Amino acid sequence: QVQLVESGGGLVQAGGSLRLSCATSGRTFSMYAMSWFRQAPGKEREFVAAISGSGITKYYADNVKGRFTISRDNAKNTVYLQMNSLKPEDTALYYCARATAVVLRVDQQYDSWGQGTQVTVSS
Repeated sequence: QVQLVESGGGLVQAGGSLRLSCATSGRTFSMYAMSWFRQAPGKEREFVAAISGSGITKYYADNVKGRFTISRDNAKNTVYLQMNSLKPEDTALYYCARATAVVLRVDQQYDSWGQGTQVTVSS
């Protein structure tokens, strides 16, 4: 019922910036909380950032806080991840996911995932 399509990944030098986009299908579903995750080869998937359905509340993993900014445009059914001051350790496949609630929760569950967009940061 809901499809998520990420875009905006690419190859950048350390210290550079990228803006990832996650387009969602269905205007009504764009009001759910959304999150970004990432996974590097051989590593576990890790949480990056989350945003409430309204876009007012945001939460970030400690290792991206101050560098990444999550935002959303509900009219466009799209969430974004602005990534600044990129480091080689940010290299990963980035996924967006739709939560099963409007508000952010510590035990958040997700019911839809995108295919991912690759971010590679060179030294």
